[in-house]
Order: sequence, then structure tokens, then C-alpha cells
Amino acid sequence: MAPVIPGFDYHRIPVADGVWLNTAVGGSGTPLVLLHGFPQTHLMWRHIAVSLAADHTVICPDLRGYGASSKPAETDGGGYAKRTMAADIVALAHALGHERFALAGHDRGALVAYRAGLDHPDRITHLACLDVLPTLDMWEVMRGASAAVGFHLYLMAQPPGLPERMIAAAPDVFFGHFLDLWAGDPRAVPAEFRAAYLDACRAAVPSIVADYRASAGIDLEHDRADREAGNRLRMPVTVLQQDWGAALNYDAAAVWGAWAHDLRHSTVGYGHFMAEEAPEDVVRALRELLAR
Repeated sequence: MAPVIPGFDYHRIPVADGVWLNTAVGGSGTPLVLLHGFPQTHLMWRHIAVSLAADHTVICPDLRGYGASSKPAETDGGGYAKRTMAADIVALAHALGHERFALAGHDRGALVAYRAGLDHPDRITHLACLDVLPTLDMWEVMRGASAAVGFHLYLMAQPPGLPERMIAAAPDVFFGHFLDLWAGDPRAVPAEFRAAYLDACRAAVPSIVADYRASAGIDLEHDRADREAGNRLRMPVTVLQQDWGAALNYDAAAVWGAWAHDLRHSTVGYGHFMAEEAPEDVVRALRELLAR
């Protein structure tokens, strides 16, 4: 059997025409939605979700195109825009009876989360983003030889066909590379969960590529429009981030400060998969955020 978050109920919840999200729900209290990153599924939140379910309704979906959620074919370039994926999350919360909710995201999920904060400020009460930069800033800081760490961003930005074929030729090697490279502590992702992540990614190559391709196109347009309009996140924001600045020569706190009025930015010493490597620290940061 595939692993699950213990004590959580699972639902298939429709959020858009022909699109439903596989969602784990547990606990009771004020709602908190947790969005996973690449190359993972909602299972990356298993420790955090169980802890926070003691006093919150915790909602853990697989994003559109990932895990056991719908994987609609990309047609117009907007199907995997973070704006579209953020609207999925607002619709998901509404379907579960929550008009306002706190939102935390990791990696790709954090890109969806901050877009939800910009597009739906009346719905998002608190926002946490783990180990990511806003899309526009990410592309601006990646330059020169140091940008090689993000080779996958450039690969999946290519026109449809080439990246999908290349990745599908050896999906476990491709996705497993990131699970190995980005882990500060490989023991944090046991074999059972590593296998679940690889199984999920292997079955979702076209939609994962479409998600990344959107971040080299339509997502940039949306970020640029917000920056030019002076739009900023209005809710309390917490960012936990590795020290990328030394390698890429930028000030992460300043980058995020340009997007958020009420920001707490922390540089952490563990690896990318921090919800699995340091769950107690992440829970503490989320509880502090929710108390603001």
C-alpha cells in the first residue's frame, strides 16, 4: 500500500472544470493548507501535519499535476500558471468550508502560495514560504556558472517535446538526483517515501515540465505586473531559506522584503527538504507565524 499521513482522511475534491485534487485532511481548529514541493507529494508534510493537527484543521493536497491529483494536458500555457494553481487551492479550501485560511508552501508549493497571497489577499491570513525565491527574482539572481545549480529550470523551460522525452528516458535518475543532491540528511527521506516520490514523478513527467515551463513564461509576466504595480503581500509572512546568497550573490531577506510588508526571514542550516529534516523547527516557525 502507498504511504499516507497517519490519522488523516483522504478526499478527491473538484477545484476546477475536470480537475480534482487528492487531499489529506486531519485535525480541527483554524485551517492551515500545506503545499508540497518538487520532486515530492503531500507526504513531505507528514511530520508537520500530524503535529499541527493537534489544534488546526490541516489540509495537505497534491498540487495539480503532481501525486494523485489531476494532470490536465497543457494547452494554452496557462494551465500550470501559479495563478491557476493558486485558484485551485482557494477553491479547495472553499469546498472544505474555509473562506479564510493560513497557507504554507515548500519549493514549487511556495510559488503557488505566494501567488495565492498576491491574488487572494482577502483569503490568506498568514503565509509561509520554505526555501524558494519569488519567480521573477529567481531568474534575476541566476547568472553565470553558479546558475548551473538550476540546470533543471532551463531544461524544463524548453518548448514542449524535448524536455519531456529526455526526462522520461530516465525518470528515476532525473528525479532521484534532486532527492540526493538537495538533502542535508538523506535519512530524513526513508526508502518508502523516496519510492513514493519517484513513483509519483515518473507518472507525471509532462505535467511537472508544464509547471516549470510556466515559471519561465506566464508566471514571470504575472510577477512583473505585480512588481510594476507595487503589489505586496499584506498578511504576516515567514520565510525559511538556506543560505543561497553566498553562491548566487544576493540578499534573500532583501528580496523577500520587497514583496512583504510584515516579514520574518530566517536563514537555516539544514537541507532543502526541511519539513522532513527539521520538522520541529518548521512546526515552531509555523506556530510563531500563526500567533502573529
